Amino acid sequence: MGQKNKYSVLLPTYNEKDNIALIIWLLVKTFQDSDTEFELIVVDDNSPDGTQDVVRKLQRSYGEDRILLRPRPGKLGLGTAYMHGLRHASGNYVILMDADLSHHPRYILEFIKKQKETGCDIVSGTRYAPGGGVHGWDFQRKFISRGANVLAEVLLQSGGVSDLTGSFRLYRKDVLQKLMPLVKSKGYAFQMEIIVRACGLGYTVGEVPIVFVDRLYGSSKLGTNEIVLYLKGLAWLLVST
Repeated sequence: MGQKNKYSVLLPTYNEKDNIALIIWLLVKTFQDSDTEFELIVVDDNSPDGTQDVVRKLQRSYGEDRILLRPRPGKLGLGTAYMHGLRHASGNYVILMDADLSHHPRYILEFIKKQKETGCDIVSGTRYAPGGGVHGWDFQRKFISRGANVLAEVLLQSGGVSDLTGSFRLYRKDVLQKLMPLVKSKGYAFQMEIIVRACGLGYTVGEVPIVFVDRLYGSSKLGTNEIVLYLKGLAWLLVST
């Protein structure tokens, strides 16, 4: 019998007090019901709304070995949040996802199944394959997101990955450790660059259709500034990859 796989989930948070308890409960239930070894690492950027207080209460219920709180002094960017969390991950697989209930934990079991069946290095959740989709966005936002992905697919060597800007993925830990230092983009373009880098290095990417659900509580992080950053990131990737 080989060693049992362990999955480390990285949850970057900022003002997620209203969402964090439910997403953690769903994650714990998903892993425990499937007898899957796991840990949840919350990287909170000094949220003023009391997110960390909620996480500490959850630690008392589930244990500090299951729920790890690894805060930072302020908002320092998504990529650095993942780097910070990765340093504390003890699993041999790492899952990146949003903490705002946009990504349902039930898909994680499908990610694990896909990885076991194919042996791929990365499994990416995609909104743009049959069975995938977006719930709760207006036409304009759907148009911007789909357009961003099509533009990136056409311009970059993305290995046929259909959702370059998606942020729900499973990685082999050793692969993620090699990729993270190479990624220079911030914000919206971060997810895109990490896949482009992975394909450039010959890593394999599998896809699982997901339905993305717009956040129920709190405000969206996507705005004009993020779109500008995405376009800058795309232009930079064109000349650097």
